[in-house]
Amino acid sequence: MSAVLVVRPSSLGDIVYALAVATDIRRELPASTIDWVAEPGFAPLIGMCPDVRRVIPFNLRRWRRRLGERATWREMRDFAHGLRQTRYDAVLDLQEQVKGALIARMARGLRHGFDRASIREPLATLGDDVHHRIPRDLHFVARCRRLAGAALGYAVDGIPRWNLHPPVDATSIPGQPYVVILHGTSRDEKLWPEEHWRALIEHCERAGYASVLPWGSAEEEARSHRLAAGFDGAIVPPWLSLPQAAALLARAALAVGVDTGFTHLSAALRTPTLAIFCVTDRARHGVACAGSHARDLGDAGAPPSRDEVLAAAGQLLRVAPD
Repeated sequence: MSAVLVVRPSSLGDIVYALAVATDIRRELPASTIDWVAEPGFAPLIGMCPDVRRVIPFNLRRWRRRLGERATWREMRDFAHGLRQTRYDAVLDLQEQVKGALIARMARGLRHGFDRASIREPLATLGDDVHHRIPRDLHFVARCRRLAGAALGYAVDGIPRWNLHPPVDATSIPGQPYVVILHGTSRDEKLWPEEHWRALIEHCERAGYASVLPWGSAEEEARSHRLAAGFDGAIVPPWLSLPQAAALLARAALAVGVDTGFTHLSAALRTPTLAIFCVTDRARHGVACAGSHARDLGDAGAPPSRDEVLAAAGQLLRVAPD
């Protein structure tokens, strides 16, 4: 039996893509066990994957703010103890940053990471024992899968698969077919014009679909209400936890979103998904890697037009299963 530790503490979209390695590992090495180091806020996502045995919480953000408190040092000690409970056959450092290298160095086992030509922060290579050259221009999910395959001795084949099981949470699910509108993002340059979103909501309403506009901040909540104004079929839900948002996405007829973690999660859940790219490279970050149910529109410096998105949304709704 192989014991594997995955180091990928953040962020949401990257953890989604990295979780494809858990499915690969369990398929190729069925007797293996997989542990995962992640920030506590992402633990519920990883908990949806039965291929992962346990999540080891790494609360760096809180520790930085409270370094003078005894409780912080106790939590850090408990983290180090939990990390060293198991001797791993392979430690997969997928973070590409110094913080990931420091975590890997604390673990017991042979540490695998990207080499200096492949990694985002070359200094982080000092934390690994074995370095793998994986082309940087590949999609992140392909990079993770190749590194895991090289470390554990199996060939990566086919499109990525995710073994994710969101909770059954009827409280966040509308009683009619619906489309999820994922307009929010932490980077303003990724935003798509509000008038385009309203055209999409109108398009969905005419086709008989409700539009659900989840939000994660006060600014996004205000935008959701602006976009929904005047539409009978537009729903602005209360704030949703990560599991509730996953349950909402898993049952949607379609999700349309900018380049953000929940758009990537939707594609991993095999929901028909349309991703809108305005400033980021869709070849490296797009959802189309998940299969024919997911499409990318636009690219860095070339956001898609309203008509392009409406046409693609209509096509995905027509081919989506009832």
